[in-house]
Amino acid sequence: MEEQKDYRISFFKPTTEFSKINRNLVIVLILIWGISVFGFQILLRIMEKPTPEKTLVTFERVWENVKAGNASTEEKVEFADCVLSVLGKSTLAAKPDKKAALNNALSWVVYDLMANDSLRSNFIGEISSFEKRRSELSDLKDPEYVSAKAEIINKVAPILNLEDYSLKAKLIPLELRSAGMESFSQENKDKLHGIMSLYLTHNQSVLTDTVFLGFPFHYFYTAVFLLILFVVLCWIYSFMIDRVHTRMGNFDKPKVTN
Repeated sequence: MEEQKDYRISFFKPTTEFSKINRNLVIVLILIWGISVFGFQILLRIMEKPTPEKTLVTFERVWENVKAGNASTEEKVEFADCVLSVLGKSTLAAKPDKKAALNNALSWVVYDLMANDSLRSNFIGEISSFEKRRSELSDLKDPEYVSAKAEIINKVAPILNLEDYSLKAKLIPLELRSAGMESFSQENKDKLHGIMSLYLTHNQSVLTDTVFLGFPFHYFYTAVFLLILFVVLCWIYSFMIDRVHTRMGNFDKPKVTN
């Protein structure tokens, strides 16, 4: 009875010299790629350290006086600017409890910065009216809505030393709340420092701070260098396998015809 040959091929249990060489080459290239990807991420984690933004440094300088009710007008303006910086972060949208605390802080300090009680009373009514109009809004280009929004910006931006056209100024009408404007609740005071620290502290190192070819180095490495490395490794594989085929005589010799 004729013996049947087993033609099955296993990457992990190669049966021919070529398949062994191919397996070893693939493993080496995968190891190089894996170390380049995950090794860099591990290095980032080892070298990183929490670094506060300048905004957080400013906030911590004025916070104790604001919390105690002893802040100067300048300190209150700086406080409002810091809170607006965090309110402008898109990731905050998914954290309604944190956003509510920041809204309360901003609303209270803007209310407190008004020149007198008459202006404060009118301002609460204006914000309340704007909130109602906004809740019923069907078109962002509605003339009355746009006008009311611009009026609030024109009124508050100068108090906070902001240009009317700045991004922070445009946030003001959207983040002020009439409810609770007259006081900064103790619950929100207790939350605020933690919220500010969370959003204004970032893990940084020489790998993130160094600029290379116009990019932070870790951006360049992950977005550009690793792509180039992958292409180079593919080229190395093709080149080495071609040499193996040649050495082992796997290529058919061209036939000579008369």
